[in-house]
Amino acid sequence: MARRFLVIVAVLATLVLAAAITWRLAGQRLVTLALAPTVAFADSPAPPAPRYSAPSAWIAHPQLPGNPALFAPEGYRPAPAPAAAAFFVPPTAFFGRTSWNAPLDDPQVNQRLDRYVEAQASPFNGIAEVWAPRYRQATFGSFLRPSADSERALDLAYADVVAAFDAFVAAQPADRPLILAGHSQGARHLLRLVAGRVRGTPLAGRIVAVYAIGWPVALPADLDSLGLPPCAGREQAGCLLSWQSFAADGDLAGFLKGVEPLRRVDGEPFGRAPMLCVNPLTGAAAPPGAADAGAPAEANAGALREKALVPRLTGARCAASGLLLLDPAPRDIGPYVLPNGNFHVYDISLFWAAVRADAEARLMAHAARTLRDTAG
Repeated sequence: MARRFLVIVAVLATLVLAAAITWRLAGQRLVTLALAPTVAFADSPAPPAPRYSAPSAWIAHPQLPGNPALFAPEGYRPAPAPAAAAFFVPPTAFFGRTSWNAPLDDPQVNQRLDRYVEAQASPFNGIAEVWAPRYRQATFGSFLRPSADSERALDLAYADVVAAFDAFVAAQPADRPLILAGHSQGARHLLRLVAGRVRGTPLAGRIVAVYAIGWPVALPADLDSLGLPPCAGREQAGCLLSWQSFAADGDLAGFLKGVEPLRRVDGEPFGRAPMLCVNPLTGAAAPPGAADAGAPAEANAGALREKALVPRLTGARCAASGLLLLDPAPRDIGPYVLPNGNFHVYDISLFWAAVRADAEARLMAHAARTLRDTAG
């Protein structure tokens, strides 16, 4: 019996080791085969376009019952009369293989989007009326195999984001401060939106901050395209924040290699440019290509875990590569930590209270700047 038990243990250990080696050698290829679209973009009819004049085309909208962006954990509540408005572009929730772009009526996609907006857009509801559009987002597989088809899918998604943004702006008073935010695919579209629709327009002076989280921002090229400085501290308004969360012992080199073929805002390959890293616990950007001093876990007032805030769950420091390293890396934030120490799904949740405090401070800075400009 004991010998049989040892044989079983040895077989299981061998299988686990084989699986680990297979993933290490071919993991990306296996994921690509499993999730990349199986049809050409031309053979994938575009779903019907949204009508952003209708609240039903939005995940978060001031006239929408059950608005997930109004979630607040214990000790917090949405502002009853918010001074600002926030436009939040949610991340990828569509994993289809027979279509390049998500339909607006897919119940599974919409359930995921509700959860994303609840966790990621809710930090802004203390000062802002949050709007978050449903859009025909590109499927997750679009990012696994860059091609002309994936660019077409992303262009279609971006066209919806532009239409939603125009509807959002048209609904706001002309002097209302604006927060622009997005995560992952949403951040990619947001950066393009800022470069193409905000820079050089009167809207630029109304921007409290741009939170482009979970998508790399190339230094200095993307800043030149956006016309925005990186945030140097929480007393600054009209600036850009971005970070990507990793365990310090994760496969950082592998991730950085995967970033190289991505496109900057100007369409050129990202290459080995340093990435912008604004530490969410301090609100300050690390110098390009350099590390910051970091902030300890004691500085983290609350990470969102299962709809409750957990203080001091992790500290954070910007590495010279531009990645945000978690110190310590939390072991119990949730089930969606990606392989190789990638905490992408939790980029905002890990720092929920810090993001809320950051937005509040920047709105105060924006109001002070506006007052100075008016007086001068």
